[in-house]
Amino acid sequence: MHFSRSLRSILLAFLVCGVVAQLASAQIPVGTTRTGTFVWDGERWIPAEQAPQPPPPPPPQPSGFQASFGFGGVEISVDEPPPPMPVYEQPPCPEPDLIWTPGYWHHGFLGYYWVPGAWVPAPYGGALWTPGYWGFGGGHYGWHSGYWGPHVGYYGGVNYGGGYMGIGFAGGSWNGGHFAYNTAIINVNRSAVTNVYVNKTIVQQTTIVNVTNVSYNGGPNGVQHTPTPEEQTAAKETHTPPTTFQIQNRTQASQNKGNLASANGGHPQTLVAAKPLAAESHPPPAGFKPPPPKPVTELAKQEAPPSTVAAAKTATTKTAAVAKPVASAPKPMPPAPTKPASVTPSKPMTTSAKPVTPAPAKTTSAPKTEMTAPPKPVSTTEKPVAPKPATTTTPKPGPKAPPKPGTKPEEKKPEPK
Repeated sequence: MHFSRSLRSILLAFLVCGVVAQLASAQIPVGTTRTGTFVWDGERWIPAEQAPQPPPPPPPQPSGFQASFGFGGVEISVDEPPPPMPVYEQPPCPEPDLIWTPGYWHHGFLGYYWVPGAWVPAPYGGALWTPGYWGFGGGHYGWHSGYWGPHVGYYGGVNYGGGYMGIGFAGGSWNGGHFAYNTAIINVNRSAVTNVYVNKTIVQQTTIVNVTNVSYNGGPNGVQHTPTPEEQTAAKETHTPPTTFQIQNRTQASQNKGNLASANGGHPQTLVAAKPLAAESHPPPAGFKPPPPKPVTELAKQEAPPSTVAAAKTATTKTAAVAKPVASAPKPMPPAPTKPASVTPSKPMTTSAKPVTPAPAKTTSAPKTEMTAPPKPVSTTEKPVAPKPATTTTPKPGPKAPPKPGTKPEEKKPEPK
């Protein structure tokens, strides 16, 4: 009895060990040994050397620097504002159908650096470039990268020049598969580029006056401009990221220490690219067709939408109001400009000059009065009329009373008697 029971327990133990061994062998991949380190991938055990490795940690970044990539959105976030926009001349367009991409301040591990402006072939016929811009929000300055699209979108109201006057693009438009340039604002090589017209009205209607050359939107001193309905519509369209050669242009600029704002003091030497960037083709958005051809005379009469005109005027007023404290800072320096404080600085110059002219007039009139009667004109001009009767009444009756009343009362007395 006891022997049979022990035999059964031994057989049962062997059976359990066999089942466990089969399960373990089924979880171990074929061709591997039972020794070593294994990792469970959610379905089976695999050797640790075959397990997917986690991505390496990102490189250390300076304090106040945050980067998130993607065109049209916030790519970089920093704590300090970008330098003002440098003033420079646009190089002439050397050949037809090139789009001007203005220069801008970008940010890297060593701070802000200047990316030269360049003429770029459009990735597809009818594409327009929307420049990137810096915008203030949440206590930081974020870079919104530029993009290609059927229309020019929102770029913060920053006046980059070269047709990008703050709202939209006044430098030209696609016309029947080719680009027509508005030479009222765009510089072209007339011997190579002949598809041109002149339209000064649209340049004025889209210009945001920026007296401080500020290069960012929002904040206490930035350009105060919110997107217009047209800019909001353009933001919802299908966009194409910058071309590979545009990215290379930016990368090369970051590697040149002369482009750093810390090195050039906000005045870079290389402001524009020496030659146009290479072409790179991209498919247009689905259903997109370039604008039909129009007579050049119609392009010369084209005007901006009323909402754009109103937004440009409003942004101009707010930007000028922000710039006034900077210009009025030296006004308290003069000792006594009480009235000219609310006037322009040229008016105090005229008011201070006027009191100098009457001063010699008083000195010239003084010798004339001294020739006739010195005490009387001095008392009348410098003192009010009140002291005059006090001096005239007291001395005059004194001398006049003794001679005259002596005769008059003698003649009057015998008459009543």
